[in-house]
Amino acid sequence: MSDRHRINIHSHDEPIYGAGIWHFATYVDRYATDGYGEPRTVLDAIKLAGAVGDLSVVDLNWPFPPGGISTAEVKDALAEQNLRAIAVTPEFYTGKFMKGGFTNPDPALRRDAIELVAAAAEVGRELGIDYVKLWPGQDGYDYPFQADYSDLWDKSVDAVRELAQAFPDLKFAIEYKPREPRNRMVFSSVARTLLAIEDMGVDNVGVLLDFGHSLYGGETPAEAAKMAMSRGKLFAIDVNDNFRGWDDDMVVGSVHLLETFEFFFALRDAGWQGVWQLDQFPFREDSVEAARAGIRTMRAFHHALDYLDRDELAAAQSAQDALAAQRVAKRALYRALAESESA
Repeated sequence: MSDRHRINIHSHDEPIYGAGIWHFATYVDRYATDGYGEPRTVLDAIKLAGAVGDLSVVDLNWPFPPGGISTAEVKDALAEQNLRAIAVTPEFYTGKFMKGGFTNPDPALRRDAIELVAAAAEVGRELGIDYVKLWPGQDGYDYPFQADYSDLWDKSVDAVRELAQAFPDLKFAIEYKPREPRNRMVFSSVARTLLAIEDMGVDNVGVLLDFGHSLYGGETPAEAAKMAMSRGKLFAIDVNDNFRGWDDDMVVGSVHLLETFEFFFALRDAGWQGVWQLDQFPFREDSVEAARAGIRTMRAFHHALDYLDRDELAAAQSAQDALAAQRVAKRALYRALAESESA
C-alpha cells in the first residue's frame, strides 16, 4: 500500500445513519392480511427507532399512521428519542390513487395528489426536514395501449415542477422504481428520472437512489449513483438488498455484499456527504435487531473504504483487470467485516 493511501481508520468522520420509519411498522402482504406482529402507530415506531442506538434521523410517512396523530405529538416523540426527521414521504400511492396520483385521468384526483404532497411539505417545514420524498408508486401503466405515454410523462413532470416552484426552500427527491405497484412506472430508472428533472427546469428536484430498486431494475447501483452525482442530483439514498427479482427490502449486504461496497465506494469517491439510510422491511425479523445489523454492515463498509488501496485499485481499473480489482476490494472489505464481527 502506498504512503499516500495508507489511511488511518479514523480519518473519515462516521456517517450519519438513518431509517425509514416504516422499518419499525407492522407489515401485511396478500397472504398474511392480518399482518406480521401487533399493529403499531408512528409513535410506537419512533420509540423502536430510538432503541436502535445508532440512528440519528428518520423518514416519516405522512399522514402519520394510522391517522389522527398531530405534528406536535410526532415532534415530542422524536425529541424524546433524540431523533430528527430528515424527510416526509406523502402517501399519494394508496388505493384512492389506484389510477395514478400525478397522472390520474380524473383532474380532481390529480389535484388531490398534488395538494396532499403540498400539505406534507408544510408539515415537513414544521419538522425541519431536508427533503420531501416523492414515490409516485401508482403513476404508470399495466398494459399495452392503456395510456398515452407522452401524456403520463407530461403530467408527471408538470406536477413535480409545480410543487418545486411552490416550495423553493425545500428539496424534492424522486425515488424511482421499475415497477410495483404498477407494472411499469413513469420514474423507472435513474436515466429517465434525470431526464424528467431536466425537463422540469428547476433546481430543487433530485434523485433518491434506492439501492434495491436499482438492483432489480437491472442497473449497477454504483454506476447509477455516479450518473446522478455527476449532475449534482443525488439528494438521498435508501439502502437494502434483494435477489434482483423483486423489491425484497432485505438487510443491507445480505445478498449483494460486494456490489453494496462498490456503491458506497462510489459515494465516497465523489465526496458525497449524505445520510446512509436504511429502507429494510423485516417482516419476520426483530426490527430493532435488523436495523442494528444493517448499520453494523454499513459501518464495516465505512471502515473498509479507509483500508482500500486506491493506487492499486486505480491501476487495476485502468487495465480493466477484474480479478485484480476485486482482490483489492475484497481484501479491504473482509478485514473490516472481520473486525466488526469481533468488536
